[in-house]
Amino acid sequence: MKCSLRQFAAAFSVLCITFAAYAQSPVEPAGQISAKTSTIAAITITGTQKVPVDQITAASGLKVGDVVSAVQLQGAADRLAALGIFSAVNYRFSSKGDTISLEFHVQEAQTYPLSFDNFPWFTDEEIAQAIRQDVGFFTGEAPESGAMVDEILRVIDNLLASKKIKGELTHQLVAQAVGDGMMVQFHVDTPALRIQSVTFGDSIATDSEQLKDHISDIKGQPYSLFAIDVFENEHILPLYSAKGFLRAKIGPPVAHLTSEPGNPSAGGVDVEIPVTPGPVYAFGSISWQGNSAIGTPNLDGAVEIKPGDPVDGMKMEGLWQTIETAYASHGYLDAKLNPQAQFDDTAHRVSYQVSLMEGPQYRMGAMVITGLSVDAEKRLRQVWLIAPGQVFDNSYFETVSRQLAKPSMEIFGEMPIHYTEFGKWLRPDTEKHTVDVLLDFK
Repeated sequence: MKCSLRQFAAAFSVLCITFAAYAQSPVEPAGQISAKTSTIAAITITGTQKVPVDQITAASGLKVGDVVSAVQLQGAADRLAALGIFSAVNYRFSSKGDTISLEFHVQEAQTYPLSFDNFPWFTDEEIAQAIRQDVGFFTGEAPESGAMVDEILRVIDNLLASKKIKGELTHQLVAQAVGDGMMVQFHVDTPALRIQSVTFGDSIATDSEQLKDHISDIKGQPYSLFAIDVFENEHILPLYSAKGFLRAKIGPPVAHLTSEPGNPSAGGVDVEIPVTPGPVYAFGSISWQGNSAIGTPNLDGAVEIKPGDPVDGMKMEGLWQTIETAYASHGYLDAKLNPQAQFDDTAHRVSYQVSLMEGPQYRMGAMVITGLSVDAEKRLRQVWLIAPGQVFDNSYFETVSRQLAKPSMEIFGEMPIHYTEFGKWLRPDTEKHTVDVLLDFK
C-alpha cells in the first residue's frame, strides 16, 4: 500500500513508501516528520551492476540497528545521488512493529575509462592504486562529474603535492584516440614538460623513414599521452599493418623523466614506445553475406590480394571503402560493411567474413541552388547529368562538388562567376527513397 509522508509521521504503520532521491521534499516541517522514528532491521541494495553492495550501504551512512526518521532516509538517498555514479536512487521500506526493512534501488550512471594525460611523474597504475585506496566505488571508471570525480581530483592533487608539483587540475570528457568510445581525461596545467626523445621497441619502427618524417608530431611537443596515442594509431600501427603484422601490439608508452634536481616540473621526458610485431599473416579468403545489388563475382573481383600472400592491412581497409563507394555510386547511400577477421594463429592465416547491409536504393530528387545568378544556375542545371527519378550516383556528386569548390570553367565556361565559399549537402528522404542535392554559393 502506498501512503504519504503525513501518514508516515502520524502512524508509521505503512507497508511501503517510495521516494526519488533527489526529487522529493517533505510535505511536513522536518520537526514533525522526525518525531516518528524506527529501527532499521535490514538494508538491501538492488539495481547495481558494477558497484559492490557493501560500498553503497556504507556510502548511505546507514547501518542495521540505526534509529531513523523519514528525513534521515531521504538524506541517505540524497547522499547516494550526489556521488554522480547513479542516474537515479529510489528507496522504499516495509514496516513491522517498530522496525523497518529498507531497500535502495539504484540505476548506475554512464561511466567512462580514465586517462591521466600528462603525469609522467607517475605510472597510470600508481595513480589508479592511489584512487582505489581513497575513493569508494572506484572500479577503474568514473562518471563525467560528481562527488567521485571531486575525490579523484583530490587524490591526484595530493600525489602532485608529494612531488612538490604545482598546477591546476582539470578534467573533461573527450573521445578516445583509438576507437569510438569516450573517456574522462585528467590534465594538469604546469610549465610544459616537453618530449625530448622518442625510441621504439622494434627495429622496423626504429629504421622506418616514414616514422622519422612524422616524429616531430610529438618530439619537442608538450608531453601528452593523448598525443602519443594518436601518433601510434596514425603512424605506427599502419606501418606494421601494411607489412602483414595485423596483430602488432603498440605501447603503452613509458616515460623517463630528465627533470632538474629539486625541480620536477622542469626538464623533459624521454618516451619509449614498446612494439611487439607478432607474426605476419597470409591471406586466406573472403566470404560475402547480404549482398544482392552487387554480385559476389564482382565483389571478389575487387580483391587484389591472392591467397597465401601477406596481407596488407591498409589495402584491406581501402577495399572496404572502395566497396562502400561502389554501392553509393549505385544509389545505396546507407550501405555499410561489417568485415570480421578470422585469424588462424597456427597457420598465421586470416580470412574475412563480410556482412553487407545494403539499405534502400535512392533516386535523384530535387536540386536546390542558392547564391548564383539566374544564368549561372541555369548553366549548372544544364550540365548536371542525373535527372529526377534516376538512380543517384554519389561518386558523380562528389566529382561535381570538387569542380565547384571554386569557380570552374568546366561548369560555367566563360561566364563571369565569383564566389569564395561553397557548401554541399544531401537531403535523403528515407520514406520516398529520394535524395535532394543542396548547393550553396557565397
